[in-house]
Amino acid sequence: MHAIVITAPGGPDVLRWMQVPDPAPGPGEVLIDVAASAVNRADLLQRQGFYPPPRGAPPYPGLECSGRIAAAGPGVTGWQAGDEVCALLSGGGYAERVTAPAGQVLPVPAGLNVTEAAALPEAACTVWSNVFQVGGLAAGETVLVHGGASGVGTIALQLARARGALVLCTAGSVEKMARCEALGAHRAISYREEDFAAVVRDFTSGGGAAVILDIMGASYLARNIECLASGGRLVVIGLQGGTRAELDLRALLAKAASVHATALRSRPLADKAAIVAEVREHVWPLVQAGKVRPVIDRVLPMKDAAAGHQVIEAGTHVGKVLLVT
Repeated sequence: MHAIVITAPGGPDVLRWMQVPDPAPGPGEVLIDVAASAVNRADLLQRQGFYPPPRGAPPYPGLECSGRIAAAGPGVTGWQAGDEVCALLSGGGYAERVTAPAGQVLPVPAGLNVTEAAALPEAACTVWSNVFQVGGLAAGETVLVHGGASGVGTIALQLARARGALVLCTAGSVEKMARCEALGAHRAISYREEDFAAVVRDFTSGGGAAVILDIMGASYLARNIECLASGGRLVVIGLQGGTRAELDLRALLAKAASVHATALRSRPLADKAAIVAEVREHVWPLVQAGKVRPVIDRVLPMKDAAAGHQVIEAGTHVGKVLLVT
C-alpha cells in the first residue's frame, strides 16, 4: 500500500507518499480500506518530531479515518467486511489501509457519506471525553470553547448547544466569529480585540463559565481561572500558548474550581473504547438528526498531505481539512 511517511522531522515538505508494507489485523482488530483521513494539530507536532506515536502504533500520521472494513481479526464481533465505518486511531490514518481496535470503530452515521465521516472521530471523542465526561457540562451551564472555529471547536459548539448549554467561544476573525455563532455559539469573542475573561463575566452577570475547553495552556491559564464559575472545571487539551505558567492556588481555592489536563491518543485501549461507546450512544443520534454536523473546510488528495498541513499552520481554516485516497 501507500502511506504518508515522515522522512525526517521538519516542515510539510518532509511528508512523502511512499510504498510501505501492508498492515494485517491482529486479535480484536479490523483492517480498514481508507477512504479519508483528517489533519489534526497532533499530526503537525508528530511531523516536527515533538509527538511520537505510542508504542505499537503505525509510524504514519493520522488520528482518524473513514472507509470500509476489508477484514476482521480473530475475536472481532459486530463488524464484517464491507461495513462503512469511521475510526479513532493512535496513528496511521494517512494511508490506503490501517488497522484499528474494534472498540474504536463507529458506523458511518446516517445522513453522511463515507468521506464526511472522517471528520468526526477525533473531534467527537475529544469533545465528549473532555467537555462532558471530565468537565461534566450540564444543561443550563455556560461553557467557553477556545478555538471555536477549529475541528474540535466546531463540534464542541454544536454538541454543547444541542445538549442545552449556554455557549461562548473565542475566534480570531470577524468571519470565524460569524461562523461560530451560526454553529451555535451564543456569543463569539475576538481573542485579538477583546478580553475574553471580561466578556465571560459580563455575559454571565459575574457568574463565570462552568466549563472551559482550552487549547492554549500557559498563556490563557490566569484568565481562564479568572472567569471560571464557582465549582468550575478548566480542561486543558492543547499547549499552543506554552507549557509553563504560574497558578494562583488562592484563586482556585476561592472558587472550589479544578484544572484538568488530558490527552486522548495515549489513553489505554479500554478507556478509548469506553469513550467511543458513549459517543455512539450520545453523539451519533444528534449527528443523524442533523443537530451536529461535521464542518469541512476542504478536501485534498492524501498524497498532497503537505498542503493540508500548510492550511492548518496558516490558521485560515474553519473545521476540518480532509485527505482522501
